[in-house]
Amino acid sequence: MALGDADEAIVQTLRHAHRGGPAVDEQAAQARITSLEQAYALQERLYAALGHAPGVPPYWKSGGPSRSEPMRHAPLPMAGVRPTGSALGTLPLRHRWVEAEIALRLGQAVTPDQAWRLTPEDAPALVDALCVSIEAVDSRWAAGRAVSPLLKLADLQVHGALVLGEFRPFAPFQSHDWAGQECQVRIGNVVRNFRGSLGVGDPSWVLPDWLRHLSRHGAAVPAGTVVSTGTWCGLLDAEAGDEVSVEFAGVGVTTLRF
Repeated sequence: MALGDADEAIVQTLRHAHRGGPAVDEQAAQARITSLEQAYALQERLYAALGHAPGVPPYWKSGGPSRSEPMRHAPLPMAGVRPTGSALGTLPLRHRWVEAEIALRLGQAVTPDQAWRLTPEDAPALVDALCVSIEAVDSRWAAGRAVSPLLKLADLQVHGALVLGEFRPFAPFQSHDWAGQECQVRIGNVVRNFRGSLGVGDPSWVLPDWLRHLSRHGAAVPAGTVVSTGTWCGLLDAEAGDEVSVEFAGVGVTTLRF
């Protein structure tokens, strides 16, 4: 859908905030962004305004609190996608909230027709690799965590950065016991342990809805596209200078420094 002048003004203030400008007062946007369609349209325009070329973005986040609730999806700016061990101090983060996740990589292109026929049972066969990922969650809105869900979605689902661990073949995990999967998160000297704590249960659950979203304008989703699939640890607080380590037993370890 086309954006009006007022919506374009919101996009530009968010773009400026992404690049280190002041946080954005959400009051005007709250009155204008009242539907999923509007939120996704603004999200797409913001991603383009951050300097990305047209086409299906290569990195995404997707997920939801449970299988009974709608999934939400957002493309991830390339400047914030980093390898394990990265220091994020050069990124203009206002907040340093941590999510421990599993990222999946497509092993083949997926057409719109394939996406619309896809079931949760079929989806794992499309994945060629997975890795441990850490999402640094941030917000450009002045209200931070308290902003409305639609405005979070418009602002790239409050994404800050994604740090990816070493990818490994997905085939051994197609029948993995995700309900028993252990996850350990270390932030500074504080260690927290989780088990089977992903809201949708299996990381691949997000794939059908995510692929339908990506292909809804008629484009195929390229092989190699990566999606991080939701938090296992809720939203944890970190501070500048903190070392963060996330380990999924039997899957891998990813680290970053704020």
